[in-house]
Amino acid sequence: MACPNPGDLLMEEQGQMQSLKKISPNEVMEVGSRIYVPVSVIETKISKRFDTIPSGTLYPNADEIEYLQRLVMYKDSAIIVLNKPPKLPVKGNLPVHNSMDALAEAALSYGYEQGPKLVHRLDRESSGLLLMGRTKESIARLHWLFSDVNKAKSPLKTWNDACETTTQRYWALVIGSPREKQGRICAPLSKVLLNDGKTERVILANPSGVEASQEAITDFRVLGPMINGCTWIELCPLTGRKHQLRVHCAEALGTPIVGDYKYGWYVHKKWKQMPRVDIEPTTGKPYKLRRPEGLDVQKGSVLSKVPLLHLHCRELILPNIAKFLDILDRKSQNLPKFSSRPDVLRFVAPMPSHMKISWNLMSSYLV
Repeated sequence: MACPNPGDLLMEEQGQMQSLKKISPNEVMEVGSRIYVPVSVIETKISKRFDTIPSGTLYPNADEIEYLQRLVMYKDSAIIVLNKPPKLPVKGNLPVHNSMDALAEAALSYGYEQGPKLVHRLDRESSGLLLMGRTKESIARLHWLFSDVNKAKSPLKTWNDACETTTQRYWALVIGSPREKQGRICAPLSKVLLNDGKTERVILANPSGVEASQEAITDFRVLGPMINGCTWIELCPLTGRKHQLRVHCAEALGTPIVGDYKYGWYVHKKWKQMPRVDIEPTTGKPYKLRRPEGLDVQKGSVLSKVPLLHLHCRELILPNIAKFLDILDRKSQNLPKFSSRPDVLRFVAPMPSHMKISWNLMSSYLV
C-alpha cells in the first residue's frame, strides 16, 4: 500500500488507516511515499512451535534455524541425526523454501563451510530418524552403505562387521492385519502416470508388463493383536525405493497404513473414528478403551475423522562413520586413540504426537 501524502497522518484517533491505495508493479513511486507490507510476509518471531515451521519467507529466519536445531538428536564430525516431524518436506522444489535440504545449509553447518547433505529420504507425511552427512567422505560412505549394489569387503574386519549391523526399523499402524505374523516381501515396484498425464504413482510391478521395475524387499513383523480393525507392525526396508513401505503394506500385504490416502484411498473412504469397544480376539471379552484426561482427539490419531499418516522411522543402526573414517585414513586396526569409541551407533526416535495417542489408546489404555 502507498500513501501519496507522506505529511498526512496515517492513523486517525480511532486507529483507522487513511489515504491508502494499492500499487501496481509498473507504478512509479513518488519521493517520500511509504510502503506498507502485510504482516503475513514480514519476518516476525513465532512464540510457539507445533509440528511444522513457518513458510512466510523465502529464506530461513532465526526462528526456523532454532527450530531445526532442536530436532537434532546426535551430531559428530561425520553425521547429523534428526527426528523429523510429519509435514516437514525433506526435498523441496523452488516454492518450498522450508524443506530439510534448504534449511540445513543455514541451520546445521555448525562451523563447517557447507551444510550437511541428505543420504536418504522420508516422505513429507512420515516422521522419524533422518540421517545427513557432514563431509564429502562421510556422505560417500553413507551413500555406499545405503545403496543396493553388492558391496565389496574391506580389509578392515571391524568395519565389515559394523556394516552388517546397518538397520532401519519403522513402526506403522495398518488397517487390517497381515495373514502372517512375520515375513519378507519381495515385490518389485514400477512407476506409472495416471490419466491426467502428470501425477506419478508407484505400483507393484506386473511380471508380464513392459514398464521398467526395481527390486524392492521389506521385512515385516506384527507387533500385537488387531484392535478395532487396526494392527501395529514393524517394517525393515532392505532396499530404498520411493514409497516402498506404503505400497508394500497396501498392495502386497493388503493392509494400507492409517492416514495413507494415496495408496489406501479405497479403505479410507469407509474410515470411521475408532469406536470405544472391541472384542479381545483370544478371550472374546470386550476391550474398554479409556481416553486420557484432556485428550485432544483432533490431532490426527485414530480418534480423528481424518487421521495423519501413521508411519515412523523409529530405529536406526549404522557404523560409527566418524571413527572408521579416521581409522581407514590411517590404514591401521590398532589405534588406542579410537578403541574407546563404539563401532556401532544406535538411535531411537520417539513417535510424533498423533501416533503416541493412537499407541496409548491401543495398548496402555486397554484393560
